[in-house]
Amino acid sequence: MGRWTNIAAAVALSFAAVSASAQTADAAQNELEPVTAGQVQQNADEESRTAPQGMTQDEAIAATPDEPAAVPSVGGGLANAGTVSDAALGQPLGGHNIQPQVTELGKRANNFNIALLIIMGIVTVFVFALLLWSILKYRRKDGVLPSKTTHNVLIEVIWTVVPVLILVGIAIPSFQLLAAQYDPPEADVTVKAIGHQWYWEYEYPDEGGFSFDAIMLPADQAAERGEPRLLATDNRVVVPVGANVKVLVTSVDVIHSWAMPAFWVKMDAVPGRINETWFRAEQPGVYYGQCSELCGTQHAFMPIVVEVVEQDVYDAWVARRQEDAGIDPAELAESVTPEAVEPTADESGVPTAEAVEADSDEGADVGDETAAPTGTVIEQSAGETSSPAQNPTE
Repeated sequence: MGRWTNIAAAVALSFAAVSASAQTADAAQNELEPVTAGQVQQNADEESRTAPQGMTQDEAIAATPDEPAAVPSVGGGLANAGTVSDAALGQPLGGHNIQPQVTELGKRANNFNIALLIIMGIVTVFVFALLLWSILKYRRKDGVLPSKTTHNVLIEVIWTVVPVLILVGIAIPSFQLLAAQYDPPEADVTVKAIGHQWYWEYEYPDEGGFSFDAIMLPADQAAERGEPRLLATDNRVVVPVGANVKVLVTSVDVIHSWAMPAFWVKMDAVPGRINETWFRAEQPGVYYGQCSELCGTQHAFMPIVVEVVEQDVYDAWVARRQEDAGIDPAELAESVTPEAVEPTADESGVPTAEAVEADSDEGADVGDETAAPTGTVIEQSAGETSSPAQNPTE
């Protein structure tokens, strides 16, 4: 009887522990509500209303910490180029399926992933089949005596050579894929992604250096725009389709990670360091990602949105951004125009005749400027510097 009493007590304690942990998780979830751009503005308004006596509303707002400002988008304004998101493209599909890849490297990596799954499946099935065959064949009740042979050379060679060949066959395409990921072609567009706690800041250095922040939209605003919950942002990264996009990734506080599953891209953002990755999207659309590094309490609310558009749409969006930032495209074009450089050597590295003649002329000019004065000048300087005792005329 005492044994059953102890079992009942243990079961009761287990139920109590589960209930307590569930209550603790609910309390933690309530404390870690996602902070969105709308809540930031609401908090700022509340602080301004409860400002100390003698402080105006503008002074109270100016005294609040700087938060990224949301730029609304109406039919393709500054915030984005107006592309409507597609639930079947660039969004999580659920389950174990990988998102459809829209880059060449992504397709190669996805195919390689499928090949690895097939290889692992074949090896697993073979090993378990061999194990099951051994169990059934050498059961004790059948009276079959197993072989006492040891150190079978053929078997040991097979189970050593075959795994090595399998690993070599996996390593060769793996190294090729890795080299292609970290050997980017010449960039058509450069985007700098800067991680903050907890939002992303983007800069376009080749387009005049305009920048903006990307803050997660509240669930109701994301639903109104037909975008997925916890993934939509007020500002999107806009890039042209088919262009080589170089992404410079860094951080200002802790380690973040810029990840875009549909591009097969994931790069850590490390404070004080700039990492580089790239992609070339082959299909227009809106693609969603997230910070993939555990960067703090609001880690799950740091989404990434990339909008891939046609070249003319991208040019129009850049023009609006430049106009809003006060950037003159004409002055920008003049500042990046390379100056004419005289040839100094041919393709083989041998100096050209023009370069040799120019060097000789420069040497002659320098020699004329640094040549010793004539004899008359020497006598005159000597006379001027002589002492009164040596100069009878004085």
